[in-house]
Amino acid sequence: MTQAENNQTEQTSADLGGKLLIAMPSMGDPRFEKSVIFMCAHSDDGSMGLIINKPTADVTFPNLLEQLEIPHIRRTHEPNVHFGGPVEMGRGFVLHSPEYMPDDGVLKVDDDFAMSATKDVVRDMADGTGPAKAILALGYSGWGGGQLEGEILQNGWLTCDATPELVFETAPEDLWTAALQSLGVDPIMLSGSAGHA
Repeated sequence: MTQAENNQTEQTSADLGGKLLIAMPSMGDPRFEKSVIFMCAHSDDGSMGLIINKPTADVTFPNLLEQLEIPHIRRTHEPNVHFGGPVEMGRGFVLHSPEYMPDDGVLKVDDDFAMSATKDVVRDMADGTGPAKAILALGYSGWGGGQLEGEILQNGWLTCDATPELVFETAPEDLWTAALQSLGVDPIMLSGSAGHA
C-alpha cells in the first residue's frame, strides 16, 4: 500500500465531524459541484453535513421569517439562506459559533462549531440575540453507513480542517478555492482524474 493510499484509508476511517468535505471535479452529482460541506456528525451508522457555499437565489432571510411567522426587526446584515443539501429541504439548520448554547436543541460539534435545528435559533437571529456567527441552511446532505467513506475512496471528496475564519468569514463564492488552498492544492491543477491530496 502506498503512502497516499495509507493516508486515504486513515482519512476515511477517522471521525469527520467538524471537518470540511470539498467536492472534487470528478463529483458526478451536479447538486454537489464545487460544494464545501461542513460535517456536523459522522459515525459508522451514517453522516450528516451542510453545504455552506451555495446561497439560494429564491429564499431570503426575510422570506423565511415571514414563512415561519417570526417578527422581523430590520437589521443592516441579513444572513444568506443556503442550500444545505438535498435531504429534507423544507427543514432549516443553523451552523453557528459555540457561544450560543440554549438549554436544548443544540448539537455541539466541537470547540468552534455548533448546530441548531429549532425555530428558536431563527427567532433569536431575527431579534439580534442569536449566535455571533451563523450560516442558515435549508436541507442537509446525508449518507448511510459507509457510503461517504466509499465516495472519498472513489475520489469524490477531499477533507480539510474547518476553521471559523474559513467557514464564517470566507465569501461563499471563494470558499471552494480557499478550502483547497488550505490543503496546499491548486484548484487549477485538479482534474476529474486527479489523485488524493
